[in-house]
Amino acid sequence: MELEPLYRCVAALDVHQAKLTVCVLYEDDTGETHVKLREFGGFKRDRQAMAQWVASFHPQQVVMESTGIYWKSPYAALEREGIVALVVNARHVKQVPGRKTDLADAQWLAILARSGLLRGGFVPQADFRGLRLISRQMQKLTGILAGEKNRMHKVLTDGGVRLAVVVSDIHGKSARKMIKGLLRGKSPEQVLSYASKRLKATEEELLDALAGELTDDHRFVIAETLDHIEDLERRIADFGQQLLLRLEPHKAILRALQTIPGIDAMGAAMLLVEIGNDMEVFGSAEKLASWAGVCPGNHESAGKRVAGKKRKGNPYVRRILCEAANAASRTRCALQEKFKSLLVRRGRKRAIFALAHKLLKIVFVLISRGDHYRDATLNYEALSVERNAPRWMKMLKKYGYIAVT
Repeated sequence: MELEPLYRCVAALDVHQAKLTVCVLYEDDTGETHVKLREFGGFKRDRQAMAQWVASFHPQQVVMESTGIYWKSPYAALEREGIVALVVNARHVKQVPGRKTDLADAQWLAILARSGLLRGGFVPQADFRGLRLISRQMQKLTGILAGEKNRMHKVLTDGGVRLAVVVSDIHGKSARKMIKGLLRGKSPEQVLSYASKRLKATEEELLDALAGELTDDHRFVIAETLDHIEDLERRIADFGQQLLLRLEPHKAILRALQTIPGIDAMGAAMLLVEIGNDMEVFGSAEKLASWAGVCPGNHESAGKRVAGKKRKGNPYVRRILCEAANAASRTRCALQEKFKSLLVRRGRKRAIFALAHKLLKIVFVLISRGDHYRDATLNYEALSVERNAPRWMKMLKKYGYIAVT
């Protein structure tokens, strides 16, 4: 296959953990094509030397494959030299036919780049790339925390303590105090004093739930797990505080995203660091949804569209959107109506996924326009009055502004 060149000088990087293979393909003044191949190490000085060597050719295009996390350091080194490289999907490269087996990976990438056959993926700004580390580590810790909470619940149940039957959350304030009381060797009657008056369960039900057969082994495992849970909660709070502090310059966007039902401050922050604040790089809401992997599967044959599998995308964005969709499905808004209409026909999982797709399209519009969310079916002012009127009337009567009849 003959490829028509579009650029006179291109560079391509084959990135590995401990080695960088760089190919520079350029055309001289006589029209003759030259190939320069060079290998560099994977350390900082090697990356700096590589970036300087590539910059000396003044390439019109620089490409590299998105090999795990190894591409990030060479990309940053090139960025410091003023070169913005294209990070391409390895699957797209493999789909281009015509490769000769004796060509090095870097040389084949350079040939494709010179012909304009490669499309770069989305790479956020340097500050957002740093914030991604904080956001993703916080999500990882949240997953570990959920696992530890489930483990503690299992050990309590194994010891005969059925607190989860009468309490909605065994990790609430009063429930945790009661568990710590049991770990200190107190009786259920003594522990009962820690119970909040807001609990719906009666004293008899609480006593039955707290009466178990906790052995020393049970207490040791529960105590260690509880310490780990509290440490994780503290660390997650620190990560969240640092993330919101670093996103202070983007406070207006965060406030706008929080007007969307189901998205809170932390969800808005994590979503922003994943997709960035410039929607022009995606072009349209449909392309953003395709990149995130929350769009419907595209499978059409003979003019008939059939069900298709969802494509792979950014798993962090998909997780945030699905959590927000679950929350939005329980609110009084147009999104709940869409969820209910899909729930009957498609089932809960697909309805949540479709709602996540709609949420991302709303996010795209809000960031692009710098606007806030307005629900099509809900009057927020009337809803606020409806919800708060009884409380307002109660306070007015309490302080004597309205006579009590």
